[in-house]
Amino acid sequence: MTTAIAFIILLGVLITIHEYGHFIAARSVGIRVERFSIGIPPRFFTVKSIDDGFLVNIYFFKFIEGRLAWNPIIQKTILSKGRIGSGTEYVIALLPLGGYVKMAGIIDENMDLKIEYKNDEFMSKPLWAKIWVLSAGVIMNTILAFFIFSGIGFFQGSPEINNDSLISEVVPNNPADLAGLLSGDRIIKIDDSSIDSWEALTNYIKARPDTELDLIVERGGEKFNLGITTTTRIDGLDSIGVIGIYPEILYADMTFGEAFRTGWSRTKDSFGMILMSLKMLGSGEASVKDFGGPIMIAQLAGQTAEAGLVPFLTFMALLSVNLAFLNILPIPVLDGGHILIHLIEALIHRPLNLKARIIIQQIGMAFILILMVTIIFQDISRLFN
Repeated sequence: MTTAIAFIILLGVLITIHEYGHFIAARSVGIRVERFSIGIPPRFFTVKSIDDGFLVNIYFFKFIEGRLAWNPIIQKTILSKGRIGSGTEYVIALLPLGGYVKMAGIIDENMDLKIEYKNDEFMSKPLWAKIWVLSAGVIMNTILAFFIFSGIGFFQGSPEINNDSLISEVVPNNPADLAGLLSGDRIIKIDDSSIDSWEALTNYIKARPDTELDLIVERGGEKFNLGITTTTRIDGLDSIGVIGIYPEILYADMTFGEAFRTGWSRTKDSFGMILMSLKMLGSGEASVKDFGGPIMIAQLAGQTAEAGLVPFLTFMALLSVNLAFLNILPIPVLDGGHILIHLIEALIHRPLNLKARIIIQQIGMAFILILMVTIIFQDISRLFN
């Protein structure tokens, strides 16, 4: 249940923010927005901006001429005399897992060709305005990640390792746990070497993979000997010793400026991690099997939600960066693909014909569909491994 709720909240926030970016950008350059919808149809609640008020509808099943159909069960007009309506219909759909903004006069994957090139239509706008509107979702997802990272930094503080040899956490089923070490223990000596800091402790252990060590541990004011054998972990090109312990993390207060710098740095680093992953994919160091789809996202959403607000928000920020990066790729049906088409039209000084647009959209849809099927298949395969 936690996984489902966390997944819905996660996608709901990310997609709403993305689509809201397109919405406010369109309105800022005078494009008429016909519909702003959150969720997957059927529609459940709608509010339409009309002259002199708002038209409100609530949808559910009702019998019409002996047949059960999904139709408005409540219709109400809220009056506001003198108000000039925008004509925009705001929709909350039954399943809050998607969303879209329908702008007047735009040729997108819906292939709506009702274009009259009026002043309030997308296709009548200059190139800079089109790029601004199409990139606004990506910009909003990036801004969301920046503010989440900044907020975490400001309210949580800057993490710093307590350089004491005090154990804060013991990883279950690892050598430290199996040997009987507990959270709160302090390691003061290993073999013949005195340990006076966490740095000294980890350096000694890392240098000795698969090695028996003799520890002197302080617990509750008493000291005792404890034998332990390290295991090996690959760290880059090196093999290091580990026993499965974590230090105490202290948090120093941040100013707003420091928090914003941290937010910018973590957002930038998140984009860098994506580029590194793609580089590894291209070089063969990683494969499609290493990437996750909706099932893995749902699992991680549930796990981070159970771990606490900060892990969940951190995951949301990382996913927001991934959504921004994915959408700016020059693939038809994605925002970056639409931008590429308009750049091509600007270079050739004429719009692409309908046949060319249909072919481009179909190629993009096919590519995205194949990619999604592959990733979902990998997701399902992991469930049975």
